[in-house]
Amino acid sequence: MTDPQRRIRVLVAKPGLDGHDRGAKVIASSFRDAGFEVIYTGLHQTPEMIVSAAVQEDVDVVAMSVLSGAHMTLFPRVRVLLDEAGADHVLVTGGGIIPESDMEALEALGIGRLFGPGTRTTDAIAYVKDWIAHQRTQ
Repeated sequence: MTDPQRRIRVLVAKPGLDGHDRGAKVIASSFRDAGFEVIYTGLHQTPEMIVSAAVQEDVDVVAMSVLSGAHMTLFPRVRVLLDEAGADHVLVTGGGIIPESDMEALEALGIGRLFGPGTRTTDAIAYVKDWIAHQRTQ
């Protein structure tokens, strides 16, 4: 079990070739303001790079911003690679332009809640805090 006093560690990642990272920077800043430890990978990350950083940084959460339309490939790939690396305890969440039906399909594959445009940062913060609190009491 993880130390319940440890600050929540979040890796914010921007996978693929999409260069629009304003949302990722906003959520990274909001997570930091909420007391999370935040690692921001920058642009153009592969799933392998994201998982490598997540494992090295011993994060609790990987939050990805996907605006490219590749969410049905990128989210599951990161989940599989985390599982293979022995990091199946890491929450994979994020946001972007993702249809509701795809969000449901990704949830069925083990991806956490996903957030669309216009979501309040407080909603994402509350979700992560609640998820971590639940995990730490198990």
